[in-house]
Amino acid sequence: MRQTREAEFDASAAVFPRGELDEPETASRRTVEQNLAVVMGVPVKMQVVLGAATMPVASLLKLGRGAIVELDHKVGEPVAIMINDRVIARGEVVVVDEDRFGVTLTDIVADPFSGASAKH
Repeated sequence: MRQTREAEFDASAAVFPRGELDEPETASRRTVEQNLAVVMGVPVKMQVVLGAATMPVASLLKLGRGAIVELDHKVGEPVAIMINDRVIARGEVVVVDEDRFGVTLTDIVADPFSGASAKH
């Protein structure tokens, strides 16, 4: 019977890519940060919903320049801030300069899937 002899290995000559021998939590943190950096570049659609109205098509066709459409929100009520068609916060409309509007966030939705909110 032939005996196989294990080869000796000198680990001091081994070369590892940078960071491969880091502590597991450091390597994991680096992976999370890299993944997060990729996600941070993803564009999303943001909308501020001032209100809505429902009307028959006949009324819609009669609208013209200067027509007023009454919305379901009252003056002073918060507007909905939506990301990709999901309400994520509520806020108040503010004037940024002479010809621009903005929104101040007043309420962050804690769980956008349930509609529950948390004041911040």
